[in-house]
Amino acid sequence: MMIVTTPTIQGKRITVTHGLVRGNAIRARHVGSDIGALLKNLVGGEIRAYAKLLQDSREEALQRMMEDATALGANAIVSVRIATSVVMSGAAEMLAYGTAVTVEDD
Repeated sequence: MMIVTTPTIQGKRITVTHGLVRGNAIRARHVGSDIGALLKNLVGGEIRAYAKLLQDSREEALQRMMEDATALGANAIVSVRIATSVVMSGAAEMLAYGTAVTVEDD
């Protein structure tokens, strides 16, 4: 499955537009991460636990979006975007969305 942020794919032509596809993941941080983040905030640097949490959420959302596209018969997704939103204190949603299409070589 080709996934791109552009509306077209070089060397390919869109033959069918299947429509909007999306995938989301909602994750909550835990007390251990918060304690580590608090300590890291004092000395500075990357908060790896939060970075890993966001990375895992992004990958899960993209995977779910691909499953949605596959179910429609698509072989690519164009105009992909990723958004986040706070669901509640300590929990956030990662949303991946785009347009499912079928592409063929030019």
